[in-house]
Amino acid sequence: CTTIEHTGEKPFKCKLCPEEFACNSLLTYHNFLHTGEKPFKCLKCLKAFAQNSHLRRHNRIHTGEKPFKCKQCPLAFAWSSHLTYHNRTHTGEKPFKCKQCPQSFTQSSSLRNHNRAHTGEKPFKCKWCSKAFAESSSLTHHNRMHTGEKPYKCKQCPKGFARNSSLINHKRTHTGEKPFKCKQCPKAFAQSSSLRNHNRTHTDEKQFKCKQCPQAFSHDSSLRSHNRSHTGEVI
Repeated sequence: CTTIEHTGEKPFKCKLCPEEFACNSLLTYHNFLHTGEKPFKCLKCLKAFAQNSHLRRHNRIHTGEKPFKCKQCPLAFAWSSHLTYHNRTHTGEKPFKCKQCPQSFTQSSSLRNHNRAHTGEKPFKCKWCSKAFAESSSLTHHNRMHTGEKPYKCKQCPKGFARNSSLINHKRTHTGEKPFKCKQCPKAFAQSSSLRNHNRTHTDEKQFKCKQCPQAFSHDSSLRSHNRSHTGEVI
């Protein structure tokens, strides 16, 4: 179909919508959108895809291959679209602007997700429970609670994780890296959540409030321990 692609001719027409294609193979892939068929299955996890090219891209999650390299910093990416989005962190470009507030975004998907903060829409519904989400990625992560899938594997130990961010945090237990530094004392932390908890020791903020008495705590673990004094559970 290479010759037809150069002429611009699109003789292969979809019977279910107005789309037309230069190659019969492209029409075949397109038809999967209508039928929901996903014949290209990942051998390492539960995912399946309508196109073989999508499966090849997905496989980079498992192999760690990152062929798209930034020219301005050492970062590299599994997908060309992610490199495009990343380049905007260097240029500062945010072409996708919210019509309801001053915020703007580097990705159209980020703007769509943000718009749901205004509308309250949660179109991504879990098949196993009543939860619904504003973002498809949040549903994907949530589904792994039901399936037990942990596609992000540590190369230095047997651990696996449902989220890539969890794997990144875990890797720091091997490297000792602590990139989150306190501005008020010399302490540093492997995770941003640990830094947030630590900052409360400086501010004396106590956001975890007991529902049964006036006490409040800086950390949720302290509140859990305190709650046992009400339940009679042995501490």
